[in-house]
Amino acid sequence: MIALGSDHGGYELKQEIKQYLEDQKLEYKDFGSYNEEACDYPVYAKAVAHAVADGECEKGILICGTGIGISITANKVKGIRAALCSDCFSAEATRLHNDANILAMGGRVVGPGLAVKIVDTFLHTEFSGDERHMRRIRQIEEDI
Repeated sequence: MIALGSDHGGYELKQEIKQYLEDQKLEYKDFGSYNEEACDYPVYAKAVAHAVADGECEKGILICGTGIGISITANKVKGIRAALCSDCFSAEATRLHNDANILAMGGRVVGPGLAVKIVDTFLHTEFSGDERHMRRIRQIEEDI
């Protein structure tokens, strides 16, 4: 299951992503926001991040105006590797190399056509499992 979350700046793009997931018959859970009224992105970032970290959902997709704030917030949750991507190459690389479990995007940065391609790439690229990447992930997860 895919966890979805957005603030008001990402709401419209999230609707496009939901349609893509439905067309692909991929299950998702929408953690909000549920309209375009101004709201605070950390609420939705934390909800999605905890759902992924706790195993309720396999991966997550977060969208705010730029994708920056929502990804910073999600990365505060232990076990989350949220990657802000605005292109398919980055979405593929972050899955292959970082085993990212949350994709973040900017609703005011990425158009719907490209966003769907980024999501498709993110969801269908497996982690390489290479030792060098596994070592780096362990280093990321170590406390400073």
